[in-house]
Amino acid sequence: MKKIYSVLVENRSGVLSKVSGLFARRCFNIESLAVGATDDPDVSVMTIVSGGDERTIEQIEKQLNKKLDVIKVKTFDEDMSVSRELMLVKVKYNKSNRREIMEIVDAMKAEIVDMSQTMMMIQICDRPERTAMLIKLLASVSIVETARTGTLALSKCSCE
Repeated sequence: MKKIYSVLVENRSGVLSKVSGLFARRCFNIESLAVGATDDPDVSVMTIVSGGDERTIEQIEKQLNKKLDVIKVKTFDEDMSVSRELMLVKVKYNKSNRREIMEIVDAMKAEIVDMSQTMMMIQICDRPERTAMLIKLLASVSIVETARTGTLALSKCSCE
């Protein structure tokens, strides 16, 4: 089972190290980690995707809440949140596969953001499973390099 943890922390040096150290010491796996400032410059948000059985997930939340630099921990399931990941993919192309790559880019609602005579860079901002699908679809092409952000997520808006 996967969980997404949205952790508000004090925006100062060493906090990321302390939180990642917590995961390492307890042998919890971090599948994705993204950190950025919030609208308050003194507060950052860490979006952590991790998995495990029910007990592990409960332990992760309890341990995060014990940290002094942690202000608030929100936990939500993937289906109760909107998540996005940004990925850049650099591919080598030629005349015979150029059209195929462009069709994949179009079908995945990605975009070509840079291009040379033999290479193109593709950008996609979508759900993590869709970024993974783009890589699979481009597997037949020569992928030169990829860069991905961690997952960013917010809980879905509820009817109020």
